[in-house]
Amino acid sequence: MSERARAGDQSVWTQLVGQDSAVKTLKEAARAARSIVHSAGQDWDEHSNAMSHAWLITGPPGSGRSVAASAFAAALQCTGEEPGCGVCPGCRTTLSKSNADVCWVVPETSVIATATARRLVLEAQAAPSQGLWHVIIIEDADRLHERAANALLKAIEEPPERTVWLLCVPSAEDMLTTIRSRCRQLALHIPPVKAVAEFLIREGVADEENAMEAARVAQSHIGRARALAQNPELRKKRRESITDLVRVRSVGDAVIAAGNLHDHAKKNSKEKITELNAQERAELFRRLGIEAKKTPPRQYATLLRQLEEQQRKRAKRDLTDELDRTLLDLLSIYRDVLMKQLGTDQTLINTDLEDLATEIAEESSPQQTLKRIEAIETARRRLVMNGQALLVLEAMALSLRP
Repeated sequence: MSERARAGDQSVWTQLVGQDSAVKTLKEAARAARSIVHSAGQDWDEHSNAMSHAWLITGPPGSGRSVAASAFAAALQCTGEEPGCGVCPGCRTTLSKSNADVCWVVPETSVIATATARRLVLEAQAAPSQGLWHVIIIEDADRLHERAANALLKAIEEPPERTVWLLCVPSAEDMLTTIRSRCRQLALHIPPVKAVAEFLIREGVADEENAMEAARVAQSHIGRARALAQNPELRKKRRESITDLVRVRSVGDAVIAAGNLHDHAKKNSKEKITELNAQERAELFRRLGIEAKKTPPRQYATLLRQLEEQQRKRAKRDLTDELDRTLLDLLSIYRDVLMKQLGTDQTLINTDLEDLATEIAEESSPQQTLKRIEAIETARRRLVMNGQALLVLEAMALSLRP
């Protein structure tokens, strides 16, 4: 049992690490929302400064955008003494994503289609069936196609009285101006390394030394830090991936390193989604009344094809996410190199690879390091734009040569 559980601290806000200002804002909004419900909507104007029908939750990767959205949604559904108690049915079902009045949209492709947006417009018109509010959460809302975003515009501007939109994006500039202007903005920041490490220690995930190392190399991304703290093999593979790429010296080295990175990411992604795909297929068979090992009747072929297409798109996005995590790790080593070249006193991210950072710093210039950083950022953009992953990685690896 974690220290948090032993202490009895089960509030929904404890997962928002290092975001005190945002937590204060969301708590005030949740209290105002409860007053609005109790007054049958008559107090909207009175509480308009605290509560809004639409929120734009911004912050860099790892800042906890979806965690903030989940916690706020739970607080809106909370029936405990204080909104966000974490133990009432409203909180528990929301956090487990089983609350019928909380709709989660997690993009499984690089673009959220117009058809999805139109479905959400219809979804938004429904009144809450059991909870206090009808909440629609869109993760990575910056993936909304322009036509899809425009389809949502009216629903976000004038939603039903008890509907709340929570849109999560890296920055406000990633959202159409027309939607951005109709949302209340809540900005998150990357939490301090120490705060993330303390959170891992409270969870019982790691001791102080390992927690600090995991938080630092994960660049304060809580989910990534937790995984690194719990899995020494993952930390080893991370170091190997970085070392292979920064030691590229020839075209052959670049091709091999890019291929190894692609194969490793593909393997990790497949391991992660294979079980989920099987569960989805089994659930579809169960709903259709088909025995698991039987060949489905021909009339269900279309449904199966649709499921397989959805799973194929999810696999492609998950592979992109796996590759992007490695490229962020690669960026971190060149950040350390640049800190050494500029003679700053900034703490290194990769203290376990300090010798490697020193070696690269001595054999190259700050200008070369900046060019390498730009090559990695270009590769990240091309991957998101559905570039051929292996070719993108090979081009990047070639750019890293001395």
